[in-house]
Amino acid sequence: MDSALTTVGLPLALALIMFGLGLSLTVADFRRVGSHPRAVAVALLCQLLILPVICFGLVLVLDLPPLLAIGMMLLAASPGGTTANLFSHLFHGDVALNITLTAINSVVAVATLPLITNLTIAYYDRGNTVAMPFIEVVKIFAIILVPVGIGMLVRDRLPGFAATMDRPVRIGSATVLAVLVLGILIDQRDNIADYLGQVGLATGLFCALSLTLGYYIPRAFGVRDAQAIASSMEIGVHNGTLAIFIAVEILDNVEVSVPAAVYSLFMFAFAALWGSILTRRLGSPAAETVHD
Repeated sequence: MDSALTTVGLPLALALIMFGLGLSLTVADFRRVGSHPRAVAVALLCQLLILPVICFGLVLVLDLPPLLAIGMMLLAASPGGTTANLFSHLFHGDVALNITLTAINSVVAVATLPLITNLTIAYYDRGNTVAMPFIEVVKIFAIILVPVGIGMLVRDRLPGFAATMDRPVRIGSATVLAVLVLGILIDQRDNIADYLGQVGLATGLFCALSLTLGYYIPRAFGVRDAQAIASSMEIGVHNGTLAIFIAVEILDNVEVSVPAAVYSLFMFAFAALWGSILTRRLGSPAAETVHD
């Protein structure tokens, strides 16, 4: 299940996509995020507290088997993936905020991911424990920061080129994402039906709730639309590859990885649908005036 497609192909493709995102960013974007910390604080509250509580509630209500319940909580504790930045870019979210949140979450998860997962393991009286692999933190930073930094440098030196490439990069990003999703579906075709039957309802509900609450909670706190879209994608698009890696390589249990695998199938479709709904309803929120 933890195939070369997800562990090698996806990170490499996303690194190229992140370069394209960097072409749309300037240092001023990050200064703006820092000067308006409310969006960061609310998004982190959702990611670190509200999401695990909601996930645990779903696990109890749906009475999932212990190993699948542990897998759900491992997924809930995983930080946002680099794909969240792509979806935010495609649907006019604040990409600088996404990158900031992914970076912060990746560091905080070193402590929170083992804590949440181990509490769940203890609740179900299972003996294994988990620690966040440092190499995964390094990998996330490398995939995000290095290509984005190069893209920003190109924009600074060649602003005309960066502006011209904005639309082609968005179209190309969507195409690459579609190809990757198709590849994952083909790679997992023999197991998809079984996985959906086991945790389809739980992962589908959790994905939908993550995306919608990730938008509406920040809006309730006065966060502007572009940043709320970024928060929604960051909270709803988890690092499924990391969750699968920990389940298979550290906990040594393939069944624990099933929720992350199934969630990834819902995640791409739901995020694309939700992003389309928001952009049709809001127009171009990235252009609105900052007021938070």
